[in-house]
Formats: sequence, C-alpha cells, structure tokens
Amino acid sequence: MQNYSVTLYKVFEMKYSDIVTIDPEILNGTPVFKGTRVPVQSLFWHLEQGISLDEFLDDFPTVTKQQALDLLEISGKILTSPAFKNLYETAVR
Repeated sequence: MQNYSVTLYKVFEMKYSDIVTIDPEILNGTPVFKGTRVPVQSLFWHLEQGISLDEFLDDFPTVTKQQALDLLEISGKILTSPAFKNLYETAVR
C-alpha cells in the first residue's frame, strides 16, 4: 500500500516553498507569492472572473509569470494526486 501522506508531501514540497510564503507578519499569514505581498488567492480569483494570466500579471507586476505558472502546476498536482483524494474522502466522513 502506497503511503499517500508522503506522496502528497513530496508533491507539495516540490516547488511550493520556492513560490509561496506563509508568514504571520505578512498579511496575517495569508499565503502570498514569495517576495511579494500578493495573496495567491488573487490569481485564482482573477482566473475565476475570466481575467487572463497576462492581465493578472499586469495588475501585480511583482509576481513573475513563472511563479504564477508554477503555482498553477503544483495546485493541479496536489488536487489530482491520489493522496488528496484519500485525504478528501477521510475529511468528509
């Protein structure tokens, strides 16, 4: 049997710490793009509203395109990993 928590940890640690900072001194611990005060949620909000990635980057010039792409990539890997599915199924019981 595969250890899902270890697998999820490896996916999560892959690049997350390189692109996101969680610090109680920055926006009360809201996850932000590393080196900025831009909440990662702002990227998802823009995309949900139909605003393009390029427009998001224009709105937040301190975020690099690579940071945004890396965040989307790792988010997709986390949400599609078997470990996340297992965690979700455990949480909703």
